[in-house]
Amino acid sequence: MKTAMQELKDKIQHAIEQLNDELNEYKAGYKQCLINIQNDIDSQMLEMEKEQITYCYDFVSSKICTQCDDFKTGEQYYKETFKSEQ
Repeated sequence: MKTAMQELKDKIQHAIEQLNDELNEYKAGYKQCLINIQNDIDSQMLEMEKEQITYCYDFVSSKICTQCDDFKTGEQYYKETFKSEQ
């Protein structure tokens, strides 16, 4: 399973790869824009999304659900569910 941000990153990577053939000035600018967005995803947005997911899991498991899954923390849930190396 992937998070929404991981899926978006994959789609952007696919679009970048599709632009490798016959780059003109317009396509080169578009490709650079996609690369910049992908870099922002890597440097900030994946971590923000991870923090949101782990916070929500911790909140739900501590406040609402007394028998939630086998995960002890939101961090463990995130890593196991999304196969994250972060």
